[in-house]
Amino acid sequence: MQKTHPNVQAVQYALEAARARDGSGAAAKVQLLPDAVHTAAAAAAALDVEVGQIANSLIFDADGEPLLVLTSGAHRVDTAKVAAELGVTALRRATPEFVREHTGQPIGGVAPIGHPKPVRTLVDTALRQYPEVWAAGGVPRAVFPTTYAELLRITAGTAATVA
Repeated sequence: MQKTHPNVQAVQYALEAARARDGSGAAAKVQLLPDAVHTAAAAAAALDVEVGQIANSLIFDADGEPLLVLTSGAHRVDTAKVAAELGVTALRRATPEFVREHTGQPIGGVAPIGHPKPVRTLVDTALRQYPEVWAAGGVPRAVFPTTYAELLRITAGTAATVA
C-alpha cells in the first residue's frame, strides 16, 4: 500500500476541517491522478474538463509577502493590475523557494489550503461561471473538486478580476 504524501494529507485535513464540498454537494476529497499535471491544460486533459475549470494556484511575492492568486486556467494574471488594486509596489512571480517557504508545497502542486499558516488569497471571478472547479491538492498529481463559492469560503479569499 502506497503511503499518502504529507502535503496531500494536510490538504485533505484542511478540506475536512472546513467541511468543504464539491460541485455536487458531497464532501470534497483529494484525488490522485496517474501522472503529475504541472499545467492547467494538462490537468484539464487528465480530468476531461474545460481548462477554465482549473483553479491555478499561483504564488506571488507582493512586496515580500506571499499572495496566492487562484486564477482560471483559461487566462493569465495581469500583475500590474493586481498590484495597483492591492496597493503594492512590486508583484512578482515567486521563486520555488519562496513558494515552499510559505506553502510547504511545490510549484505545480500548490493547493489553495493546507499551508503552514494562512496566505492572503484572491479568487478569480472568472471561475464562478463553472458549477465545479478543480484545484491542486498539495503535489503535482493531486487535485480536488470544489466550487467557486467554496474556494472563497475555505480560503477566506477575496473575489477579484485578475486578468
